[in-house]
Amino acid sequence: MTTLQPPAAAAPRPAPPPARRDRRSWAGWGFLGPFVAVFALVFLAPIGYSIYLSLFRDQLIGGTTFVGLDNYTQALKDDQFWDSLARVALFLAVQVPIMLGIALLVALALDSGRLYGKSFFRITIFLPYAVPAVVATLMWGFMYGTKYGLVGDVNEAFGVSLPDPLSPDLVLASIGNIVTWEFVGYNMLIFYSALRVVPHSLYEAAEIDGAGQIRVITAIKLPAIRGALVIATIFSIIGSFQLFNEPNILRPLARNAITTDYTPNFYTYSLSFNGQQHNYSATVAIIMGLITMVIAYVVQLRGMRKGA
Repeated sequence: MTTLQPPAAAAPRPAPPPARRDRRSWAGWGFLGPFVAVFALVFLAPIGYSIYLSLFRDQLIGGTTFVGLDNYTQALKDDQFWDSLARVALFLAVQVPIMLGIALLVALALDSGRLYGKSFFRITIFLPYAVPAVVATLMWGFMYGTKYGLVGDVNEAFGVSLPDPLSPDLVLASIGNIVTWEFVGYNMLIFYSALRVVPHSLYEAAEIDGAGQIRVITAIKLPAIRGALVIATIFSIIGSFQLFNEPNILRPLARNAITTDYTPNFYTYSLSFNGQQHNYSATVAIIMGLITMVIAYVVQLRGMRKGA
């Protein structure tokens, strides 16, 4: 009787020489090194320098003096800073849901397959994003004009008196209109791209079960693009807290409505370049960065939580 012998154990492969292991470990750093260098130069270094500046203060007597956290204490008591922060918070709470809602509706319409000329509408809606923010703001600013702009022409042609979009009561809504016009197409593209990768088998199963379009949207499409919704929301929150170009460019047209502390970024810019308060400006910038980071992180945790 033949007895089956267990297969012989494979001989262990010899370990590579230490010199080869060292070359392999350094090869990865060689590919990663350029990115790390650029990241440290353009991101970490400015943040570190801003933190350094925020710990000092220029004084008439004594020059630049180390003051520790005194600048942060002053910023937390600064009514101008809190007013500007409240203004952009209101802007975020109203403009971001409207912008993302329009972008989502457009993306769902394009993905439905029932819209004729889909390619034309997709390009048309995305096109404003290709317009530089400065050009877009100047264009809308002159359309808002009551003397030489579109609003003034309408008032003269029809004998009406439309409200001034650049008045103190309406200028924030006017800025929101510009930002929405600029970024609806960008967010639409994010949502539409996410919808295109949803498995068609889910739609087929829903059709077999007799689900209508509304049920398909709420039960399949929206849960499937939750990640895209969260990313677009975070980008929009960051963009709202960084609001600067639009009020800065519109200010010559609406000096009574847009002040130098209209938004936190505008306030920081004015402190640094007009008031020569570089240390306090860095302090306000650091605080705004922390506030933005915390809110974006909370939104990410809430949006990506299972069952949310």
